Amino acid sequence: MVGSGAEVPGPRILIVDDDAELLRAYTRLLTKAGFRIDPAADGAAATVLLAKTRYDAVVSDIAMPGMDGIQLLRKVRERDTDVPVILVTATPSLETAIRAVEYGALRYLVKPVGPTVLEEAVRRAVRLHELARVKREVVERVATPEMRLSDRPSLELGFENALATLWMAYQPITSPAGAIFGYEALLRCHEPTLPSPGAIIAAAERLGQLNELGRAIRANVASLLDRRPDLTAFVNLHTKDLADEELYGLTSPLLAHAPRVVLEITERAALDQIRDVPSKVERLRKKGFRIAIDDLGAGYAGLTSFAQLIPEIVKLDISLVHGIDGDPIRQKLVLAMTRLCHDMDLIVVAEGIETQGERDLLVELGCDLMQGFLLGRPEPLD
Repeated sequence: MVGSGAEVPGPRILIVDDDAELLRAYTRLLTKAGFRIDPAADGAAATVLLAKTRYDAVVSDIAMPGMDGIQLLRKVRERDTDVPVILVTATPSLETAIRAVEYGALRYLVKPVGPTVLEEAVRRAVRLHELARVKREVVERVATPEMRLSDRPSLELGFENALATLWMAYQPITSPAGAIFGYEALLRCHEPTLPSPGAIIAAAERLGQLNELGRAIRANVASLLDRRPDLTAFVNLHTKDLADEELYGLTSPLLAHAPRVVLEITERAALDQIRDVPSKVERLRKKGFRIAIDDLGAGYAGLTSFAQLIPEIVKLDISLVHGIDGDPIRQKLVLAMTRLCHDMDLIVVAEGIETQGERDLLVELGCDLMQGFLLGRPEPLD
């Protein structure tokens, strides 16, 4: 309680290193920075501590006798899928880097690690762990309905017509004062058997034609940007679009407009089926694209999306926004998520706003941008 005089305990960190001098140095540094430290001289000792204590982050050397850091990382993941793990090594290699990514390491640091670098890495890890905890609480409260698909022959015909009649509606994204920041491109078509974007995407997934759908969407958006140099467009990507080389190539229709394009990747789909996501995202970022995580709070809880995508923008899921002005629990969740995102210099967009009460409350909670029927319905911009 504020003003009670009681000291709030700092985040608890497990540090593992067989170099006793380095272990003491890390412990002193992070203790001075306000963390509670449990040191362990090897993987076996760390495993004992992990069995009885929940940690906000783990920092581990890779090269250790007995159980090395990669093996320890696997042990950590067996117990906790969320806790961030920072691996440190004096002998970096491609093999250990790949294995670190496969098992969900947050950072891969090369010794000697400067005090500032280590402290900042641990602080970011703690923030991400807190965000993962809040996200998991949200996921437990929000259910996602199953999509129904028709038989394959009729689905193929319907999908073919959906591609032929595909068009995009654009919904404004504004500042709290009402200034236009950009427009989200929303998938539409004139095929009656596939009446929603979710139905179209589900059909593409079943038919193995996600690449074809993604390319058609990006070409459609690019044609508008060719004519409207004043616009910034938010374009949704399926996670499997990241595996399509057309997205990165010189013939990609969005490439010429990259600085005016925010690529949204939903939290509702897992990234673990796509190889080397961080390097793919970095390729896009180097071309000028910005990255957003969509549906924050309604998809896969944990750190995967943040650690691999490193977004500039996050969009709170519509399920958190609807009726938030009358729901104290969701207000606390959104406030916590917004503060954590701001700590990481992320722009927070609240989507699905339909009432003035929702809008005013979300502004009060610190959301940076607004989207929803109250502010503008999706419509053609041609």
